[in-house]
Amino acid sequence: MAFKVAKRGAIAPFIVMDVMRAANERAAAGGDVIHLEVGQPSGQAPSRVLAAAKAALGHHGLGYTEALGLPSLRERIARHYRHAYGVTVAPESVAVTTGSSGAFLLAFLAAFDAGDRVAVAAPGYPAYRNILESLGIEVVAVPVGAASRWQLSVDVLEKVEGRLDGVVVASPSNPTGSMLSAHEVAELAAWCEVKGIRLVSDEIYHGITYGAPAGSAAGAGDHTIIVNSFSKYYAMTGWRLGWMVLPPDLLRPVECLAQNLFISPPTLSQVAAEAVFECYDELDARVAIYKANREVLLNDLPKAGFSRLAPSDGAFYIYADVSDLTNDSAEFCRRMLAETGIACTPGMDFDPYEGRRTLRFSFAGATADMAEAARRLQSWRK
Repeated sequence: MAFKVAKRGAIAPFIVMDVMRAANERAAAGGDVIHLEVGQPSGQAPSRVLAAAKAALGHHGLGYTEALGLPSLRERIARHYRHAYGVTVAPESVAVTTGSSGAFLLAFLAAFDAGDRVAVAAPGYPAYRNILESLGIEVVAVPVGAASRWQLSVDVLEKVEGRLDGVVVASPSNPTGSMLSAHEVAELAAWCEVKGIRLVSDEIYHGITYGAPAGSAAGAGDHTIIVNSFSKYYAMTGWRLGWMVLPPDLLRPVECLAQNLFISPPTLSQVAAEAVFECYDELDARVAIYKANREVLLNDLPKAGFSRLAPSDGAFYIYADVSDLTNDSAEFCRRMLAETGIACTPGMDFDPYEGRRTLRFSFAGATADMAEAARRLQSWRK
């Protein structure tokens, strides 16, 4: 007898995780690996976070918290917006989540119904598409490239045919590292307000920029959803903690969804995360390492034949057009891992249309690894 398997699970895999598994299998078999595939800061969480977690293990009950998170953490996140952007955010509008992944699920469930149409950039973070599709929401993939500086904009969205119920924008972007200015973010939020389109602003790479700071959508639209995370700038990936800043009409829907889907975010992570806002010196020192890594790859990748690169103004990725080298980025990355020990992500993860001719390098690791990867790639490509 055949048992039913739900169609919502028949979504595309998150390919970077498959690449990471292959790299780990190679390492387990005794092979060396340089990890340029996963967007994960190397090393541990900041020292004060670790100290706060150790203290909590001895003195904190670590039971459930409120579904939207510890009030003290929500207050601390609200203060962050005053410090970083000069914007007043009410603590009660902050929802702490189980990573930004949990935030996107809650946001999409609360804001959109099955059959709604939501625009995302192509290339863009694959989980947007995959979560939306699993919920029966139509994904409107909007091609972006050098002409639009790899970003969605009012001009680009005005050309989309048919109605839109939502737009997801990321600045800095994964995989390209491209950014919107504060003015462009405000312009996009204002356009969405006039059109009655729900804007979801992914700001998880804020703090990791190499020129002008990233502009936040905080305060830019009365109906905008902002998503951020403790994983990237704050270097707490495995702690699975993120947050949203929500408009009033979505606060109760998100709370009800969170109560039923997650009960609450991880309590230990929440207690420890309050300390991360006292770690800016340590965190900015990491960004200085990313900047050095970026310079190594931007200088040396062209010497290995990777010369068509997206701007990489923020985040810790370099997105490469390799159409002159391959028309099968997945096989190209498999050969790269097998023949050089370098793991990187094929562009099919980010762009179902042009991704066979692109790939992404992550430079979140050690500078020495970047230099060695560049050396191996130059040797491989000779």
